[in-house]
Amino acid sequence: MSMTRRTVLQVAAAGALLAGCADGRPPAAGASPDPAASKAPPAHPPAASARPAAPALPPLPPGLPAQIEHGPRDRPQVALTFHGRGEPAIATALLTEAERAGARLTVLAVGEWLDEYPQLARRVLDGGHELGNHTQTHGDICAMGAAAATAEITGCADRLRKLTGSPGRWFRPSQARLATPLVERLARESGYEHVLAYDVDSLDFTEPGTGAVRAKVAKDVGPGSVVSLHFGYAGTIGALPGILDDLKRRGLRAVTTTELLT
Repeated sequence: MSMTRRTVLQVAAAGALLAGCADGRPPAAGASPDPAASKAPPAHPPAASARPAAPALPPLPPGLPAQIEHGPRDRPQVALTFHGRGEPAIATALLTEAERAGARLTVLAVGEWLDEYPQLARRVLDGGHELGNHTQTHGDICAMGAAAATAEITGCADRLRKLTGSPGRWFRPSQARLATPLVERLARESGYEHVLAYDVDSLDFTEPGTGAVRAKVAKDVGPGSVVSLHFGYAGTIGALPGILDDLKRRGLRAVTTTELLT
């Protein structure tokens, strides 16, 4: 997948913004973006680096609901969860910004995305983040029959297992906040004890602008929140530093979903 001119310019502009945030200075007026900075990494890395070891996860506490919308409300933690698809340059920029701020994310990857950019599985795990399943093709899974829905879940699980040795702990249905009873059952039968929903929707996929994404999260987030964000939108890069600053100001820390719940 090649980046459009519009996406290249968006990523370059957002990268300049993040660079200014990192060193405390705004980007220089009239500065020209570096086209090399937004080039996608190679889609086929050497075989030796293609299979990172997924970290061992602590057991979850008993009594969690089948569909998890948020974590404990009495601890100053939140989970920023990202739907994993789109240009790898955007994903890498978001991961880098999170790590700069000491935040850990949960990435729910689309299987087709991993097929195209398998190196991103290693990039996510090497950054201390968590990797899970967001179906194989990102179709409307809750409208599918049992066979098609099962193929969506197991297709992505197979990709994750091949790349990391694990299917991941979390499954999130595509094009839906909550799973239907059928999809919930099929996910459990495929090895996912819980469906990961969310209680804060950033609406970044509607591309409302950086300020609107930041304001929406700030308005709705609280202790224990699970926030839905996306890798595929350059505006989210610009919003993330402000979101992390807002969390820090309120004494909230961005952790993986497993950390949030354990």
